[in-house]
Amino acid sequence: MNPTDSPIHAWKPMAVRSAMCLILGTVGWLVAGRWPSVSTAVFMFAFLSGGWDLAREVWIDLRLLRFDTHFLMFLVVPGSVAVGALGEAALLLFLFSASSAMESFAAGRTRREIDALLRRAPKTARLLVGDSERVVAVETLQPGDVIRVTAGELAPVDLVVLRGESACDESSLTGESDAVPKMAGDSVMGGTLNLWGVLDGRVLRSVGDSALHRILNLILEARHLKAPSQRFTDRFGTAYTVFVLGACVANFLYQWRVIGLPPFFGTDQQFSAFYRAMTLLVVLSPCALVLSVPSAILSAIASGARRGVLFRGGAAIENLAGVQVVAFDKTGTLTEGRLTLERMDVLAGSETDAAAAAAALARVSNHPVSRSIARWAEGRGMVAEPVDNSQTVAGKGLSGNWRGRPMFLGNREFMAQSSEVPSMALPPPVEKASETWIGGPGLLARLVLKDALRTNSKAVVGQLRAAGLRTVMLTGDRLAPANEMGAASGVDEVRAALKPEDKVAAIREFQQQGQSVAMIGDGVNDAPCLVAAEVGIAMGARGSDAAIEQAEVVLANDRLENFLFARELSVQSRRVIRQNIALSLGTILVMAVISLTMSRFPLSVGVAVHEGSTVLVVLNSLRLLRVRKGIA
Repeated sequence: MNPTDSPIHAWKPMAVRSAMCLILGTVGWLVAGRWPSVSTAVFMFAFLSGGWDLAREVWIDLRLLRFDTHFLMFLVVPGSVAVGALGEAALLLFLFSASSAMESFAAGRTRREIDALLRRAPKTARLLVGDSERVVAVETLQPGDVIRVTAGELAPVDLVVLRGESACDESSLTGESDAVPKMAGDSVMGGTLNLWGVLDGRVLRSVGDSALHRILNLILEARHLKAPSQRFTDRFGTAYTVFVLGACVANFLYQWRVIGLPPFFGTDQQFSAFYRAMTLLVVLSPCALVLSVPSAILSAIASGARRGVLFRGGAAIENLAGVQVVAFDKTGTLTEGRLTLERMDVLAGSETDAAAAAAALARVSNHPVSRSIARWAEGRGMVAEPVDNSQTVAGKGLSGNWRGRPMFLGNREFMAQSSEVPSMALPPPVEKASETWIGGPGLLARLVLKDALRTNSKAVVGQLRAAGLRTVMLTGDRLAPANEMGAASGVDEVRAALKPEDKVAAIREFQQQGQSVAMIGDGVNDAPCLVAAEVGIAMGARGSDAAIEQAEVVLANDRLENFLFARELSVQSRRVIRQNIALSLGTILVMAVISLTMSRFPLSVGVAVHEGSTVLVVLNSLRLLRVRKGIA
């Protein structure tokens, strides 16, 4: 199969046909005055390019005996040709084909990202059989097998640790910002990263039931259960199509058999029955009505892109204005997503030596806490000092010689076990932050690190609450830091220690209460709830690929305050769409009455009014390009 024929790449030929329709339609319009015959020929090629996908869709519907407004749109093309409105038909076909290409692109990207997640999952595992180790395919692992996960490897499946000590980075699955210590008896989730030591563990579940695959299944399940946006114009469907066609046929028969007009060929003094039926078809055709939604959507998408807000299709633009609950992930969404040094508690020695020693040892480690300390030291302009004989102690920290003295960086247990560290009573552990210790001869200090709240998080939450929206934090982090960040940001409710399926359950709980939910997140663990919510919003700069690809709105520059702009744009878009629908329906109603009651109503007037309403709809939609909203 040609790669461009796959569902992932189907949008490409559709986009090419749409572009050709636009180019040919523009050329036909430009040369219409000087070379009418050339213009007509060019327009015919434009109809072929832009109407290919529409014709194929109508053909499929006809084979299934389905009739909707797309069928009327298809009939408008020959109807418009009959009355000389070639440009209007080309514009209609261009907008339809462009919208179809965009929807196909979004669907293909979603499928591609799910496939990419599966490709990135480990393909092999180190199976232990007696005293030997051999590499086997992950699919062959069975519950009860014993495998080994070395430093820097992803756990291939869910397992329980039998031997060894280490720590795992579970942020992609749980949202927990700190590395989680692992030792005998602890469970390790498939897809999480083993940071240092070697872990031997017993397989708990087959690869298809691992944490990563459960998340992928949740994504697919949520997408299947989530009903697509039902636009007002789509609700006409078969009933409106049948009504229009029936009205035109009835009008033709009435004018011919009852009034006595000639059936097809009129005179200068008298229109034919077919002429009047065609007039009614033109004024009843929903061109302006069909354009009322996509023209506003396209304008809103362009307006959002200017401010770093990327909308995937019209559903999010339409739905965001109606949300009543805004759910936030904590780490990387309401917070900066990385630990920062809050304070240093010096118990022995000087703060200067403690800072220098911690910075030196942190630079030789790849642990998340060490990276945070190293960033802090670089921010203060501290010169990197050499460390000799550095060694990592699994599950505890690292040691090395600094300025000729043995020095230790790690947890409080590491300090207690070292004879080189001053012996003294240590203060109680901090509950709402992470702590690490630096110690050596004559030196002992505690470094307290926290994940900082985003600068504008409190202002964003405050404005949402002022607008009457309910704000909730859904996080996999521990209760104490989650409550602290929830209080600092001002959210109405905090739900902590949640697994991905718990987050989805929380969103469905709100939906069962009749509330529409918008979810903002950035991790793989957020992807299922981004799909389950009516509107999923992903942080684009540091967000995971899974979250970004499953979201309907992406804040490309990672500015949380742009959510306020996205919502304001959605509110105004919904208002414009309603105005467009009222204008187009009103025009159809008035023109239909005039067409039926006036015996000498010219086609040219009907077309002019019809095109005028279309132009007004488009101009009204362009007002969305001027939407401005930010932090008040």
